[in-house]
Formats: sequence, structure tokens, C-alpha cells
Amino acid sequence: MATTTAQDVSVPREASTTWVYRFGNGRSDGSKDQKALLGGKGANLSEMSGIGLPVPPGYTITTEACEYVVEHDGTWPDELDDQVRAGIRHVEEAMGRTFGDPENPLLVSVRSGAALSMPGMMDSVLNLGLNDQVVEGIARQTGNERFAYDAYRRLIDMFGDVVVGIDREKFEHAITSMKEERGVENDIDLNANDLRELVDRYKAIYRKETGRMFPDDPWQQLRFAIDAVFGSWTNERAVKYREINSITGLKGTAVNVQAMVYGNMGEDSGTGVCFTRNPATGENKLYGEFLLNAQGEDVVAGIRTPKDIKELDRLMPEIYAELQEHTTRLERHYGNMQDIEFTVQQGELFILQTRDGKRTGPAAIRIAVEMVDEGLTSESDAVRDLVEPGHVEQLLHPRFKNENGYAEKVLGTGLPASPGAAVGRVVFTADDAEEWNQRGESVILVRVETSPEDVGGMDAAEGILTSRGGMTSHAAVVARGWGTPCVAGCDDIVVNAQRKTFTNGEVTVQEGDWISINGSTGEVILGKQPLVDPELSGEFSRFMTWADDLRTLGVRANADTPEDARQALEFGAEGIGLARTEHMFFGDDRIAKMQRMILADSEEERRDALEALLPFQREDFAGLFQAMKGRPVTIRLLDPPLHEFLPHDAEEQEVLAERLEMPVRRVREKIEQHAEMNPMLGHRGCRLGVTHAEITEMQARAILEAAIDVSTDDAPVRPEIMVPLVSTKAEFDHQRSVIDEVAAAVFEERGKEVQYRVGTMIEIPRAALRAGEIAEAADFFSFGTNDLTQMTFGFSRDDAGRFLPYYVQENLLPADPFQTLDQEGVGEMVSIGTNRGRKVKPKLQVGICGEHGGDPASVKFCHDTDLDYVSCSPFRVPIARLAAAQAVTEDDR
Repeated sequence: MATTTAQDVSVPREASTTWVYRFGNGRSDGSKDQKALLGGKGANLSEMSGIGLPVPPGYTITTEACEYVVEHDGTWPDELDDQVRAGIRHVEEAMGRTFGDPENPLLVSVRSGAALSMPGMMDSVLNLGLNDQVVEGIARQTGNERFAYDAYRRLIDMFGDVVVGIDREKFEHAITSMKEERGVENDIDLNANDLRELVDRYKAIYRKETGRMFPDDPWQQLRFAIDAVFGSWTNERAVKYREINSITGLKGTAVNVQAMVYGNMGEDSGTGVCFTRNPATGENKLYGEFLLNAQGEDVVAGIRTPKDIKELDRLMPEIYAELQEHTTRLERHYGNMQDIEFTVQQGELFILQTRDGKRTGPAAIRIAVEMVDEGLTSESDAVRDLVEPGHVEQLLHPRFKNENGYAEKVLGTGLPASPGAAVGRVVFTADDAEEWNQRGESVILVRVETSPEDVGGMDAAEGILTSRGGMTSHAAVVARGWGTPCVAGCDDIVVNAQRKTFTNGEVTVQEGDWISINGSTGEVILGKQPLVDPELSGEFSRFMTWADDLRTLGVRANADTPEDARQALEFGAEGIGLARTEHMFFGDDRIAKMQRMILADSEEERRDALEALLPFQREDFAGLFQAMKGRPVTIRLLDPPLHEFLPHDAEEQEVLAERLEMPVRRVREKIEQHAEMNPMLGHRGCRLGVTHAEITEMQARAILEAAIDVSTDDAPVRPEIMVPLVSTKAEFDHQRSVIDEVAAAVFEERGKEVQYRVGTMIEIPRAALRAGEIAEAADFFSFGTNDLTQMTFGFSRDDAGRFLPYYVQENLLPADPFQTLDQEGVGEMVSIGTNRGRKVKPKLQVGICGEHGGDPASVKFCHDTDLDYVSCSPFRVPIARLAAAQAVTEDDR
């Protein structure tokens, strides 16, 4: 069990520092532009207070204070305690109550709030300041003893769970037992005497688990809670969430202390969460849920089934109208769809929080387009602020092939919390989801309800299914933010996490069974349903046109087949930045000829085998040229070591020997001759072309003949031939001379010429350092950042997965450098190579063609480094287009 100890010792600082910013009651020390200092929640509380919204007064302790406390092992900086107490005095004056005073008590909430929303952070603590004397004062002041003791038992529950780490199930068991004893079903059915007794039971649990009495000093409660928020910045779930989402560079979390307002003071009170637009579809209509006679966390925790926000219009029409007025104002003020928390206390509305609402990819596009049409934002601001690269990726997710063909297999229907289709094997814990995912299994995480501790498993899962919770539950919000299909609150099923089963009463699903979920309809389907690719909307095309008009960085695709090329064009690629010819030699009719060439005893035999391969290569390249219709196509000559084309299994070697009419022993001897100790650093790339120029000759001839065959006046083909793995200018000169000689011969034979260019793939640090020399002969550079990362770090791409996650976890690296470009090291190689090459040839075309080309942070680096284009897989092309546009808008900002 984790405990948090309050520290009373302060470390002096030389200069006075403002650690606390106040808001409410006509005061606003901060603004929405100070999220790095005040966290998103604190900055927005100050902003809302500043524009006159009904915000309960409070104060925010800065992220710098958190950074200080974490760095000094829990010790508070000098002046923080005084400023915290001054903040409480501000709230006391605004509310006309006194913290810890039984006669006129003030209660507060304590919440975390980093610059970015993080489900892994600490949960809220409400009703802080209660003790045995204060609770009686609350009862007298409100005339509602039941309300007072309900607030008290909630404080002990939350404080015990969140601040000192008591398993919340122990408190849940206590209240469940009492409801059984009293013969009632719902918490609200327990009366004041029941709750008074429940408080005693909760205190007993607290003492048993901690060895201490529940603290009755409100100031001690406050100190403990603030320390718990600071400590939550480094807890496992928060660290994991930041790892999953590549969140770096933040100082810590802010702490928000705010006067309590109560939604559980009767049927004229309530609490809710709403979005100014539908976060799943983007529809311009207030969307959300609320509960009457409930307190803050009840809606998102999934403890009770909430009502649709439209019901509020019927039950409290004046409150609904006021809420709409405030939400419309907030959306216009922020220029973005807002996620808002509110409380109604005895007929008075309070706005507790606003933030930019998480949304699905389809919703993001619709919201962006409609907000531009409504005059609420500009096209460039919509591109910069309203759609994230991850949203675009969501649009490319599959759906079920036959949406109406599985009715008889539907196990139940829940809430369509996050759209998209997912298929996987059932697991019941986050740890299992991560473990199964690591061994290559597709999984659906099934839970009664999720919590922040589950973020690792939620990230590993193809989809999420919960039997409890609403559209704004933890599972729903996180899944929508990640684009993971989610069905929430499916009360048609009963989950037994201990036995690792769930059932709808007729069918029982075991761990490992296959299910499919439809996050767009809420259906849970038995078995595996076939999936199809999504279709992109007209709004998507319109939005991406805005992005294309803004960006200056070109976007190409890595494509090896005409089908890949056509897909890339559909997603907006402007050409092919990498066609890998080695992928073209597989298939029964080709691999045998390739193997014959590799195992040949003489150059003459190799040339005979290559002559047989020539028509296939020519057909391959013609298909690419036709698909791209005159757009640039960069073709990399044969790159991998030849052993990759040879069989290593004894039976397959026997089949090869029979096919080549060679003795098995001879085949095995020749295969052994091609074995290498470190093939990725061995006889591959341009080294193959240098030692076997006939390979380069065949490929160059195939490229150029195909270009002549396909080229037309309207769509001239200008192939870009890329020599891989060059480390010296001499290597490149050798290969260029071979290609140029073949070109001269082909043009003479055909009586027709095409323009072509010869460049190199820079993937060795030496080539980047000697780029000036190489640029004297090369027409273009393309940085192969996958291999350049491997070479620069000395990491094997095939083996680094064993330790890189640990490096990231321990902050030895900010991110996996094979996923996000290492800008300090590998990026400097790219920068050096680009600058030295362009010093010789100012107009030298430079791009990158590793999968970093589809990573938004890497795209931003390429924009800043003034590269001409990035190239990535077809399905990441739209992401790269948006990231390139956002790089421009960030420059403008």
C-alpha cells in the first residue's frame, strides 16, 4: 500500500516566486495561454473566470511547484505554504465561509491538471475539510443531515483511495454490504443514520489499512492531497500514459484547489458533462450526460447510469437554456469544440471545467469544416488546431464488411462510445492485453469499467468493451482520443473478471474466444467478422485541400506495386519516394530465376538468369509509371544481401536443387558461401552493384525501357534511380557510370530518350559527412532514416526491441528512435548531409524515405530542415500532409 507523507520543511529560495494563481469572485491571475504553467484545467478556470462565467472560486498551484517538489524529494519550496494559505483566504472571502470552521464551514476539492489531458493522473478528492465537527456544521447549515454524511463518506473513500492508496474495493465492499443489510439497491436509498454508520466503517478500514486514524485536521488533509497530486506525476500509470502518447517536455502537473459546490443536495441539484458538439460524429448539437442528486465523479465513474443531456431541458429548462448560452460562448471564445463539466446546486448553475474536447477522426473533420463555414475559425486555424494527425489516421481504420449480416451473432448492445470496428480475442485484464499483444495476438479488452491504471492494456487492445459506464466514462473518453473502437455500458452482458468470462445469459464467452465489436453501433458480436477499408468523405477531401494549400513540404509514398501506388494517389501522394525492387523478386515464377542468378557459377550464367528476370522488372516498373501518371518515381536498386532470397530450410533446399537440376550438396555449399556474420553491414546495396555490375545493368535497363514504353507527351516519365548504401563518392561514381552507359545503349536501341536522374540513398553516417563530395555527381539525396538510425546508434532494428522500451521507460531516450526521428543525433546527420550537399548544388533535391516520413514530429523536423519531401507508407500519407501543413501554421504562430 502506497502512502504519501506531508512535509513541513521548506527550502529557502533567493528570490520570491509566484507559486499560486487565484481565480473567481472577479479575479483572474492567469489565462488560457498559460497551460504550461497552470495546466490545462487551471488555465481554463482562470480564463472562464476572467470572461465572467459562474466558476467556483479557487486557486492553482503551478507546474513549476510540482517540478520543484519532485526534484527535491517531496520538499516544498519556500513561500508555497504561505501562498497556499493565502489562496484559501481568497476562497473564504469569496464564499463567505471559513475552512475548518464547524459553524460556517468551507469545503474544497483538489484536482490535478497538467498542460495536456492525461487519464493517468491522480483522480479528484472532493469535500476536503470535513471532520466529525465540520460534518455536523454542514448538516445544520444545509438542514440536510443525509447530504452531510454522504459527503463525508465520499471524502474518506476518495482520500483513502487517491491519497494514501487503499484499494477502493474495500470501501465498495463496505457500502455494498450495508445496502444488502438494509435491503436497498442504490446508494441514494441509504438514509442519514446509515451513512453516519458507514462513515465509521470507512474510518475503520482507513485505520486498518494505514495504521493511522483518518486525519481530522483540514489543513493536514489539504497538505496530504496536494502532495498526492505532485506525487501522481511520477506514478506508473501517468508515466505509461506519457510513454504511449510520446508526451515529453512538461514540468509536471498543476494542482487546482476550488470551493465545493454540490450536485447531491436534492432533486433540484445535479452534475454532468457535456460537449458543445457530438464528439463521435461532429454534429453541431449539445451532447452529454447528467445525473440528478449526484456529485462530480458519479457521471464519469459509471457508478450510476446517467441521463441524456436533452432530458435536462425537460427537467430544468431554465438551467438548460443557461447551460447552452455558456457552452456556445465558450466554443466561440476558444474557437474549438469544448468538453465542459457543470454542477447545479439547488437551482444555481456552476461551470467547473472546460477544455478542448477529445473527438473521433470523423468528428474532427466535420467540426473543422463546419466551424469554418460558420465563421468561427479560419481554414489555417482549423488545420492547426482542430484536427490532429491521429484523427486522420482514425479515418483509415477498417469497418465490418457486412454491417447487417451478423444480427444472429449479436451478444448484446451497449453505447457506441468510439466508432470503428475491431476484432480480437477476449482478455479481462490490462496486463493480459499487453502480454498477449506483445506475442502478436489481437485482443479485445473486456472490463466491468476501466480506470487510469488500465491505460497500457487499453493501448495494446484492438478494441474495448465495458459492461458499465456512459458515453463520457473513462473508457469512452480515452478510446475516442486514441481512435480505438469502444462499446461502453453494455448491460446486456455480465462480466466475471475472476473467472475470465462474460455472458449474456445464453452464451458464455471465455478468455481467448474471438469477438468483434462495432464502436459505431454499440454491438458486441460473437466470432470474427470480416473487415473492409473505410471510405473518405468529401469533407475530408476539402479539409486536406486546405492542408495542401498551406504546406511547403512535398509528400510522397513508399510503394512497390501498382496497387500500392494507386492507394497512395488516393491518399494524396505526389509521387513515389521509394520503390523497393527487392520486393519484386518473390513469387514462384520469379524467385526461381532470382535464385538461379545468385547461385550461378559464372558471370555468363548470371547474365542469362538476369535476362530472364528483365521482362518481369520492366513490367513492374511500367506498372508503377502508369499508376503515377507522370509523377516522380524513385526506384531503389537492389539493396538487401542475396542470402535473403535463398532457402535455409533443408527441405526447401532440396526442392531448389531439383528445380535448378543441381546436386543438393552443391546447392547447400553455395548457400553457405553467401552466409554472412552481419549481413546488414555486409555484401548488400551498392556493394552488390560494384561486384556484380550486371545486376545494376539489368535493373537500369528495365527502368529506362519501361519509362520509354509508358512515357507520353501529356505524362512524360522521368525516373529517379537511387543507388543504396553509398559510403564513398567512388562507389556512387562506379554505379552512375554503369547506369549512364546502359541509358545511352537503351536510347540508341529504342531511338527515343527520357529524362532520368541518378541519386543516392544516404543511410551511412560517412555518406552524410562526405555529402559535399557525393553531391558533385548525384542528382538527388534521399535519407534512408531507418538504416541511418541503425548505423548512427549502433542499434540493430531486429534486436533493439528487446531493450528500447526499457530505455524509453527509464528516460534514457525520449522515444523509440525507429518510430520518431532522433533529431539530436540522426537528425544532425540529415542536416549536415543536406547542408553540405546543397553547398555544392544549391538546388539539390533532398527527401527522406524511412517510416519516419509518416511521424508528425519527424515531419516537422523535415520542414524545419528545409527538405523537399518526405515519403512514407500509403496509409500514412494523409498524416504526413496534415503534419507538414501544421508545421507551417506553427511557424506562423
